[in-house]
Order: sequence, then structure tokens, then C-alpha cells
Amino acid sequence: MTRTKYDIKIPDLSGKRAVVTGASDGIGFGIASALACAGAEVIMPVRNPRKGEAAVAAIRDQHWHAKLSLETLDLSSLSSVVAFGDRMRADGAPIHLLINNAGVMTPPDRQTTADGFEIQFGTNHLGHVALTAHLLPLLKAGHAHVTSQTSVAARSGAINWDDLNWERSYDGMRAYRQSKIAFGLFGLELSRRSHAGGWGITSNISHPGVAPTSLLAARPEIDRPDDTAGVRIIRWLSERGLVVGTVESAKLPALLAATSPQAQNGGFYGPQWPGNVGGPAGAQKLWKPLRDNESASRIWTVSEELTGLTFT
Repeated sequence: MTRTKYDIKIPDLSGKRAVVTGASDGIGFGIASALACAGAEVIMPVRNPRKGEAAVAAIRDQHWHAKLSLETLDLSSLSSVVAFGDRMRADGAPIHLLINNAGVMTPPDRQTTADGFEIQFGTNHLGHVALTAHLLPLLKAGHAHVTSQTSVAARSGAINWDDLNWERSYDGMRAYRQSKIAFGLFGLELSRRSHAGGWGITSNISHPGVAPTSLLAARPEIDRPDDTAGVRIIRWLSERGLVVGTVESAKLPALLAATSPQAQNGGFYGPQWPGNVGGPAGAQKLWKPLRDNESASRIWTVSEELTGLTFT
């Protein structure tokens, strides 16, 4: 494996089964590739099969021995999550690693999922909550590590409890921030409930810092035909090694959280430069919005109600 400036040591994952969302490009692709290189069987549930096939081919070009399987999953559709979960449970094999990485960011206008939720809250948070619930028996069987990806956007702000779906007034960044705070709180609440219930699951959260990934690039499917000004600036800085991270460094916090023997249940992992926007991966303190245990319990309950699922 080619080592980069801020690489981490991933243990031998032979015999382990991993699920990585958002693995068709960007950070998720890097995570899936690294896990496959370490010997894991990597399941790549993707929304776009063509992009997924290209990603599988690219990983196999780098690692001819990679054990990869492609699945269809649209996190913005609860019925798609149900179908994927049913297929996985029918197979019955334990899951040892789940990295909830996929996301959508700041569409210029308010959009909704197939189930009527604001698309960022519905995809980034509720879709992954539903996925984790449907895979729970397999995660318990595998004594899994579940790593949920949040964002530097979650360092401030709050959940809009009175209007979770932003129906009254839409602000794309505030809605994105809410989705990432909610999902970070979910990952931490999962750690507490697993510990209290003896589920055997290690749950922690991570964030990639700031890097020129596809999340802010042109996304015609969410009515963003061109790169944002922000991603052009981030790309310029990243290419020069200034302030922010790279796509390669941005994958490392989630990999550290998911695979390191030292990774803690309830831990938080991200880049270590000032502001946590770039640099080597390591443990960090929880940001203020993520330290609210009452909100974590509340978002867990609300998420169960909205998805119609329970964690049993």
C-alpha cells in the first residue's frame, strides 16, 4: 500500500465484512479501497450502478485481490433501504464494519426525499438511521464497529425541532448543519444504547475536515449544474497544501475510527490541524452541539417515529 504523508496503519482485515455507503466516489471510494487493500470483503451499496461499477473497476486496478460486491441503495428512499436490508439479512453473514459515509449537501432549493423529508435530513440522517436499524442483527452478530460520518458544519448550530423538514423557511446550509448534528448525536446515542443493552457494537463518529470532494462539486441531480465557489477555493488551497485537507487525508478519520484497536466507543475522530479542517487524523473533543445527551436521546426517538423502525 502506498503511504501518504498522513497515512494510518490499518490492521489485517481478512475475514471481516464491511459496508461503506457513498463508496462510488470521493471519500467513500477511498475508504472502500483502503479496507479492501487490508483484506476486508467490502460491500458497496450505491445509488448509481454505473458509477459503482466504475469504482469497483478502479479499486481492482489498484488491488487485484480486492473482494468487492456492488449493491443498489438509495438512502433518500426508505423502501430502498428496506430492500437492501432484506437482502443483507437473507444472506445472514455478520457485518463487522459499517461506515455511514454517504451524503448530500446544500441543494440550492428545498427538495424532498421519496418519503417527503427534506432531502439532507432524510438522506444524511434518516436514511442512515434506517440502514443501521435494518442491519442491526448482523451488526450484533459481527460485534461491529459502526462509524457515522458527521461534518465540520456540526461544530455550531442546533436542531430545528419546530420544523425538522424546513417547510416554513429553507436555508440549505442550516439544513445541512442540522442533518449532521442529528446524525452525530445518533452515532453517540447508539454507543450508549449498545453499551447499556449489551449489543456488542462499538459506535463512534468521525468527520473528514474540509477537502475538495464531490459533495460540493457540480451535482445536476440536485439542481447544482456547476461547482460552487466554495469548492473552487477549497480545491485551490488543497492543491497547494494550504489550510485544508485532501481527498486522501479526508478518508483517514473514518478509517481510524472504524479499524483502530484504540478507537473508543463514543469517540470522535477528525483532522488535527487548528480548526479541524485538515492534517493527520486523531481523536478530538466533541463540539458543543454534539455534547447534548438530551437532544441525542430525543433525536433517536424522533427518528424511530419518522422511519417507523425500532432498534431491537
